[in-house]
Amino acid sequence: MGTGTVFARRAGQGRSRVGKWCLSLFFLPAALAAAPRVVSVGFTVSDLDRSVAFFTDVLDFRREGETVESQGDAFERLVGVFGARARTQRVCLVAECLDLTEYLAPAGRPVPADSRSNDRWFQHVAIVVSDMEAAYARVRAAGVQHVSTAPQRLPDWNPNAGGIVAFYFRDADGHNLELIWYPEGKGDSRWQSRARLFLGIDHTAIGVGDTDEALRFWRDGLGFTVTGESDNWGGEQERLNQVFGARLRITGLRGAAGMAVEFLEYLSPSDGRGPLADLAANDLAHWQIRVEVADAEAAARALRPAGGRWVSPGAVTLDDARLGFTRGALVRDGDGHGVLLSEP
Repeated sequence: MGTGTVFARRAGQGRSRVGKWCLSLFFLPAALAAAPRVVSVGFTVSDLDRSVAFFTDVLDFRREGETVESQGDAFERLVGVFGARARTQRVCLVAECLDLTEYLAPAGRPVPADSRSNDRWFQHVAIVVSDMEAAYARVRAAGVQHVSTAPQRLPDWNPNAGGIVAFYFRDADGHNLELIWYPEGKGDSRWQSRARLFLGIDHTAIGVGDTDEALRFWRDGLGFTVTGESDNWGGEQERLNQVFGARLRITGLRGAAGMAVEFLEYLSPSDGRGPLADLAANDLAHWQIRVEVADAEAAARALRPAGGRWVSPGAVTLDDARLGFTRGALVRDGDGHGVLLSEP
C-alpha cells in the first residue's frame, strides 16, 4: 500500500494535481475510443477450490457465474503458455471482482519464497473493511501468513494517509493481500458504510521502479488519469510493508470505472529486485489487471513505445465468451505486470 488511494476524493484533500492530470481524459491515445475501464484483477492459484473457499468463506466474496475451463490454440496464444488447460472462477466483493485461475497443465512455478514488498513483481489488492479489529481476527483465525507485524495506523503528520489503518498478509499461495480501514474524510464515501465487514476492493497496488516511466504506460499509453500522490515513511510504514527503512512514492490512478491502480516506488531501500524476466501466466507470481478497451490490437500496439511487452501475438479471438470477452491481448508493462486488454 501506501495510502490506499485516498487521493483527490474530496476538495482540498492532500496535494493532488488533478487539474493538470485530468487533461489526459481529453487527449486519450488514438487507440482508445473512451477512457479504459478496470473490469477485474486476476492471479494464478495452485488449487482453485481452496482459493475460492478462502475468498468466499473468510473474506465474504461471492462466486460469480460458473467455473470456466479453457484450452485450445486461441487460449494458448492469449496467455502465452503452450499446451495450456486452465480453470477460472470469478469471485466478487460487492462491485469489484477477482479472476482466480488454476492451470491444470502445464503447472507453473511458485511465488519466490523470499519475495519482499519492494520487489518489482509485488502486487496486491486492498480490501476495505468496516472494522479492522474484527477483520484482522477473521484472517488470523484462518491461519494466514502475516506480512505486517500487525494492523498499522498511519500517522497524522501525513495529510493523505493519516488515520488509515492497514494490514498486509498472504494467502496459501503467497499472494499479497491487504485489509484497509478508512477514517471519516478519507477514501470513497462508500467506505464509510458499516453494513458489512468487508466492503469492496479499493485498488490494486503494483511495484514500480520509476514512477515517471510507469506513467508513460498507464497514463500516456492506456489513458488512465492520475488522481494524486503521497510520500510515506516512518516506523508504521516499515512494519506495514515489513521493509526496514521504507520510503515510498505512491501514485494513484483511475480509469473510467472499476478499482484504482496504485504505484509503489521505493525510494529506499534500493535493494528491491527487478521484474521476473521469465514470468509466465501459469506461474503463481502472475497477476493481470483486465482493462477494457475499444480495440485490443490497437491498444497493444500503442503500448509498445511506452515500454509494453506483448505476451499474446497481438489480439486473439476466443472460441466463446465464457471468460467475459471474446477478443483480447495479454501484455506486460515495463515492470513486468500483466495487463489483459479486452474488448467489450
